[in-house]
Amino acid sequence: MLNRIMPAITACVLGCFAAYIGAWYFGKVDGNFALLLFLATSVTGIYWLAELFLFKPTRVKAGEPINHPQPWWLDWTAGLFPVILVVFVLRSFLFEPFKIPSGSMIPTLQIGDLILVNKFHYGVRLPVLNKKITDGTPVARGDVMVFRYPPKPSLDYIKRVVGLPGDKIEYKNKMLSINGQPISKMAMPDYFDEDQMTYAKLFEEQIGGKTHRLLNNERRPAGWNEADTEADYPNKKNCQYSELGVTCIVPAGHYFMMGDNRDNSLDSRYFGFVPDANIVGRAFFVWMNFGNLKRIGGFE
Repeated sequence: MLNRIMPAITACVLGCFAAYIGAWYFGKVDGNFALLLFLATSVTGIYWLAELFLFKPTRVKAGEPINHPQPWWLDWTAGLFPVILVVFVLRSFLFEPFKIPSGSMIPTLQIGDLILVNKFHYGVRLPVLNKKITDGTPVARGDVMVFRYPPKPSLDYIKRVVGLPGDKIEYKNKMLSINGQPISKMAMPDYFDEDQMTYAKLFEEQIGGKTHRLLNNERRPAGWNEADTEADYPNKKNCQYSELGVTCIVPAGHYFMMGDNRDNSLDSRYFGFVPDANIVGRAFFVWMNFGNLKRIGGFE
């Protein structure tokens, strides 16, 4: 009986997965890869257990040869479970790969860099729910962090942690201060952006003991217009905008993020603070850039 209805059931299940992926691809729904991978692991796991304790013993009892090929509906479910399980565990609890899509972190990260993100550094979180279940290393100023974009959590963003809970962050006249202490930056030779075919001022800065480089564009104004920010983002009252820049007090359980390409970065100056619940992990390694193999290596 099961052998007659399982092909139809499996076809419906695979059809649902295909429909979801297609709707995601064509922009009809906001895709959630973590949820998709969790469901794929769960469904193929159920088939794998059913094969182990039900389908296989039934075939053996019926006298079918042990090495007889599985039907297609088991090949495409139970047969894929070990591979999907490994991917799920690695991606959910250890390391997740990302591709840098924009220039907001230039010069630290370039467009096209393929990076690895440590998922357990700040504590292990349950996949899909993103609920922290273990304590990890506390978030530190200067970390390069991947997080869920607060206005649209289905998107992942990457920026540098500038402010911790309780910090007073000032960015005025393109100078950063943390808790009243100016962060000095040392001028370097101008940076040439090959994609934009323009030069920008390059500086070296140290935050939280981590040294990194940043860009400033002299043609961009120093001030920040409140009208250009996300309307009524949470805790917006903690920030003051002026023609000189912005001053913010970071609320409890949140972080203030900035891109290293300071005048070309959509960051906390625009969308506000990043809650702890939105943390994905700490970025630490470029494992490939097909346009420039010299990019491979660690970064701060």
